[in-house]
Amino acid sequence: MPRLTVLDDYQRVANRFGDWKALPRGVDVEVLTEHLTDEDALAARLQDSFAVMCIRERTPLQRSLLERLPRLSLICNTGMVNAAIDVQAATDLGILMCGTDSYHSRSTPELTWGLIIALTRHIAVEDQAVRQGRWQTAIGPELQGLTLGLLGLGRIGTQMATVAHVFGMKVIAWSQNLTPQRCAEAGVGYVDKDGLMAQADIVSIHLRLSDRTRGLVAARELALMKPTAYLVNTSRGPIVDEGALVDALRRKAIAGAALDTFDTEPLPLDHPLRAMPNTVVTPHIGYVSIPGYESYYRDTVENINAYFAGKPLRVINPEVLESPALRPRP
Repeated sequence: MPRLTVLDDYQRVANRFGDWKALPRGVDVEVLTEHLTDEDALAARLQDSFAVMCIRERTPLQRSLLERLPRLSLICNTGMVNAAIDVQAATDLGILMCGTDSYHSRSTPELTWGLIIALTRHIAVEDQAVRQGRWQTAIGPELQGLTLGLLGLGRIGTQMATVAHVFGMKVIAWSQNLTPQRCAEAGVGYVDKDGLMAQADIVSIHLRLSDRTRGLVAARELALMKPTAYLVNTSRGPIVDEGALVDALRRKAIAGAALDTFDTEPLPLDHPLRAMPNTVVTPHIGYVSIPGYESYYRDTVENINAYFAGKPLRVINPEVLESPALRPRP
């Protein structure tokens, strides 16, 4: 019996959002709620799977693992990009990859603004204070008149700028490929990276993780920030040098940080960021929303049905369709 394995169902929602009864008769669905980090253990669990559903960037699927899964023919990814999957290895091995529509360009800006307000107005701190019998323990700035520095002005960055203008903030932006013309179109000031880090009251990161952006915000960049400034990262953890950030927060070289992404996820229990009072941390939920999950699971079921019908949808690696190594349907 062909098996689909759903990985990393942290919130135990796969059976709520996935209409698995709509799959071809005989397809067995196994849902893993635990996060497996050991490759041997993961290989053992996936030995009989013809397909896996990967929630974006939770479990890495690298060449060394894929080579141990001779039955794996289809990877169903949420979204069309997943830095945790070795797409070239999947292609070389004849494993088809199909994606889904992505809602993160809407849900991530919403979460980012929630984090900004929670951080600057000390919402989590005050919530705990009230529950412990205390009253008005902290004070924070108003957003009006502050400068928002956007590292990245794509779809998400542009939405961030729109909301910032509503709050009466000044907005500046920089990325490697950004132009003054693009900034002008968005009503945003164009600056270089050092200027952004030095001028911004809030630095918010909206870039894809790549060789160019890994470690983009390191000790040098953090040292340029005002001691009253805040850093917000809802993109990818490794864009920020995590060790340098922890050091800056410990020394109170910056006012605080709000983080939804980390170098290692889930965040280790003994990680210093869990205990720092000048942080707000959330478990990579920028893309986690009810409409997003409805789309991910609906499209995954469609992708599997289309795969069995020989008419795959939303193909990420189309070159595999022309490859003699293409693995047959079970």
